Amino acid sequence: MNLQKIQQYISDYKNYLKTTRDYREDHKWESLKNFQDNWDIEAADFGKMYDASLQNTQTRTMWKGDNFFPKEMMLKFIQSSPDFVRNMFRDLFDESKNIENRITRFQFCLDSLLSEYKIAHPLSIENNHFHHENHIISMYLGFRFPQQYTLFQFPYFKKTMANFGSTKVPTPYDFDRFFKVMRTLNNFIQKDPEITQLQKKKLNPSQHYMEDTLLIVNDFYCFVGN
Repeated sequence: MNLQKIQQYISDYKNYLKTTRDYREDHKWESLKNFQDNWDIEAADFGKMYDASLQNTQTRTMWKGDNFFPKEMMLKFIQSSPDFVRNMFRDLFDESKNIENRITRFQFCLDSLLSEYKIAHPLSIENNHFHHENHIISMYLGFRFPQQYTLFQFPYFKKTMANFGSTKVPTPYDFDRFFKVMRTLNNFIQKDPEITQLQKKKLNPSQHYMEDTLLIVNDFYCFVGN
């Protein structure tokens, strides 16, 4: 990556925060706060807790869209195997283990749950749990550990790396590299405290997550990639 290009984009992003009145990313901060307020891996009713953790007053696009409903499928799996799913998340969130291995195991378990679901519901047309897409698992990780992970939106990330002059084209499943790049970019952004101050002025402390989070880097690379 070209340091001069990164610094120029950071400067452009700062100017964007200063001048834009059309800020549409605050729903992410609301969802993050809601997750932090509700997530409890030991909750007696795991399904109720999971459902409460993924709520937003503005939009459901992070977990529901056209032919995309990972939350709905996860709730179906929880209904049939709550403790199994609980342990899946416990493993996914175990920071002592390799991140890519955790994600692979999580997806493998969901593949098994989907196969069992189709056997139990032979007339169902469901054939996807939607967790092989990079966005939804990165959302879980970013909401659980907001200073370590953030949303993996591959098209924007790929364009951002190209704009930064990277000669190594990223892949849609290069999670480890993605998260390392995000932390590196965050280090650059944090060298100018005004950027964080400008971003937080666009949020409501009663509704949005106000602590340090890599969501600001998600904002930044989506800005660069757009």
